[in-house]
Amino acid sequence: MREQKMYCYTCGADEPHRRLTAEEKAWLKNRTGRKTVEEFFMCKAPDCRNLRTGFQKRPFDPVIRLPLPD
Repeated sequence: MREQKMYCYTCGADEPHRRLTAEEKAWLKNRTGRKTVEEFFMCKAPDCRNLRTGFQKRPFDPVIRLPLPD
């Protein structure tokens, strides 16, 4: 999966981000009620997992973080 550096609101710095997996997309759709979540990225910094879009640094208030995989 390709990474790209983007600003993370919760880390306060540019961090590597990646697109969501199919399971993560399903979780986010269920959590938010959105029909599509293709535009979201997850921060890969240790213990962060904050979500953002390509254009919005802070799309959710309060912040939504992906849960750790089981």
